[in-house]
Amino acid sequence: MDAQQRNTPVRTWDGGREKAPAGLCRKVAVAKLTSNPEVEIWGDGEQTRSFCYIDDCIEGIYKLMRSDYHEPLNLGQDRLVTINELADIVADVAGIQIVKKHVPGPQGVRGRNSDNARLRQVLGWEPEISLEEGFARTYAWIEEQVGVRLEANRSVAAILATSRVF
Repeated sequence: MDAQQRNTPVRTWDGGREKAPAGLCRKVAVAKLTSNPEVEIWGDGEQTRSFCYIDDCIEGIYKLMRSDYHEPLNLGQDRLVTINELADIVADVAGIQIVKKHVPGPQGVRGRNSDNARLRQVLGWEPEISLEEGFARTYAWIEEQVGVRLEANRSVAAILATSRVF
């Protein structure tokens, strides 16, 4: 295992079981790098979620651990977006136009969001990294990983296409 493999989070951006942010980044990167603008979205794409960038999550947990508060506390972004909107945000970050293809698949609960009123009250703090900024950071890394994977697959295909079986 080389250094790159040791530093690559396992099952975080590929394999079809990743969470929506990484899955959409992967799908948009494939669309961009293959010049095929179609991106599959499970269901109608109107299910809603809120997403918190990991740096904000870590900062919030750190602040909570250093506080005297010992009750459950929501820690997340309170900006609610649909999966369709999320796909558009990722496409904007990637600099491409996509065509959304809605397909049957698991959608989870219809809506979910963080209520940060108590978070602000208890810690005097709330997440600061915008969805767009978080996706700019995340997408660039995932696009690079997808590019490496696509190039490796092209190399294997070229070898198979030119090899002879006797």
